Amino acid sequence: MDPQVFLLLGQDGITNGAIYALLALALVLIFTVTRVIFIPQGEFIAFGALTLAALQAGKIPGTVWLLLIVGSTVTLLDGITLLRERRYTKLPPMILGNVGFPLACAGLLWAVPPSTLPLWAMVGISMLLVVPLGPMIYRIAFQPLASASSLVLLIVAVAVHLALTGLGLLFFGAEGWRTPAFTETSFEIAGAPLQGQTLLVLLASGILIVALYFFFERTIYGKALRATAMNRTGARLMGISASMAGKLSFTLAAAIGAFSGILIAPITTIYYDSGFLIGLKGFVGAIIGGLASYPVAALGALLVGLLESYSSYWASAFKEVIVFTLIIPVLLWRSFASRHVEEDDE
Repeated sequence: MDPQVFLLLGQDGITNGAIYALLALALVLIFTVTRVIFIPQGEFIAFGALTLAALQAGKIPGTVWLLLIVGSTVTLLDGITLLRERRYTKLPPMILGNVGFPLACAGLLWAVPPSTLPLWAMVGISMLLVVPLGPMIYRIAFQPLASASSLVLLIVAVAVHLALTGLGLLFFGAEGWRTPAFTETSFEIAGAPLQGQTLLVLLASGILIVALYFFFERTIYGKALRATAMNRTGARLMGISASMAGKLSFTLAAAIGAFSGILIAPITTIYYDSGFLIGLKGFVGAIIGGLASYPVAALGALLVGLLESYSSYWASAFKEVIVFTLIIPVLLWRSFASRHVEEDDE
């Protein structure tokens, strides 16, 4: 392997590792707050990328109708609760937020051809269509089971993944999409080309990680999530709503997933089910961090990206096997190094 190839592989590994790091942070966030190993995290990647691709193709993305279906389900569940509690004044804003918003987006995109919008508007619309799916999925699938065991929550997460994959096939089709690069700028370092899109991915990922750090350190809601992650029972006793913490964590995870999908859409072809494999690699990074440590999870995700990149050179047919085999020694080490306790009853 000559130095130029080594640098190219390292560049690809760091780029992929930056995306895996974002996903690992999202998985750790959800697990520490809700105890859910969120298998469908990768679906937000696919939906974000495919929504942007549909807008650039001048089509109304299927995410609009998916959001309408999920929002209508949430409206039905919350509407029944509000009617039983006679809180009638809460009904109109709830209906407008869950049903009116996707209908308004559909009307706007029908009146204004999506392909005529500037890129920043397409990215913003993609985020607005995908991010609300996070708290809605939590409300439908996980909030009613908040006190269930981790195994039950894992089974539900797998079911949600299968449902979202099927809906993705229904609304986006089996065809893969790749969006144009955000920038055509390129550089050369030590004889190896460096694409501006790669720098954009690294810069955007770094900015998002820093923003998350300030969110958790400097805002009330961030501190509430940290408190819930450290001690759920104590957080409830201090007046922090468990449902609010769950919805907020899923909102952040959906935002991270959609943003990651938009970033990698110009780099790789995305299919309706592509997010699952990408999300699993982020999960490997989260496992290295013990589903508890954000910095170690991010570093583990970078290791996964580099291992995948260099494995593709030496043994391309086995690169996925090599990446996922990394879980085994990590789990063995944590098993021997950790003190085993029974799961606390919530």
